[in-house]
Amino acid sequence: MATITADQVKQLRDKTGAGMMECKGALTEANGNMDEAVTLLRKRGLAQAAKRAGRTTAQGMIGSYIHMGGKIGVLVEVNCESDFVARTDDFSGLVKEVAMHIAAADPKWVRREEVPAEAVEKEKAIYRAQMEKENKPAHVIDKIIDGKLGSFYSQFVLLDQPSIRDTAVTIGQLVAQASAKTGENIQVARFVRFRVGETAE
Repeated sequence: MATITADQVKQLRDKTGAGMMECKGALTEANGNMDEAVTLLRKRGLAQAAKRAGRTTAQGMIGSYIHMGGKIGVLVEVNCESDFVARTDDFSGLVKEVAMHIAAADPKWVRREEVPAEAVEKEKAIYRAQMEKENKPAHVIDKIIDGKLGSFYSQFVLLDQPSIRDTAVTIGQLVAQASAKTGENIQVARFVRFRVGETAE
């Protein structure tokens, strides 16, 4: 297997605008082949999506979903750049898909940046305590903790969660694919998930 350098990751990121981890993953999968890695990212809809991420999303829609049996309800706001895209069937379908996913997977936050620092530190402390007796070097422990944090995010952060329909794709990747298809910056802004008898905040 080819060793993937930071320089290669940066080069692929500059070419595609995809995130660092996605670039590294694509290069690893493509065994270091740059063109193949670009193709992989394009297939996943990640290329260019990150380049649009800074653009203003002043349009969009609020979608709702009531789970079968009427016990769980979801409201989700998904934003895009133009009213034209907001009115398309594809955009409505994405909003509904995200709302259904939230009902089933019960995420706590939309993106990693929203996870309170104390929650992250608490997780790290738990993982560190679990490994205290293993006599591993500090840098190895840090790498293991990073890996375990990734699992924590994929459990509780919406954009990191594997889609309930296709676990090979995260909700973040679904949004990135929609963004690539429309040529617009699409963002999940916020959501509320509530059960019957609970007060929606």
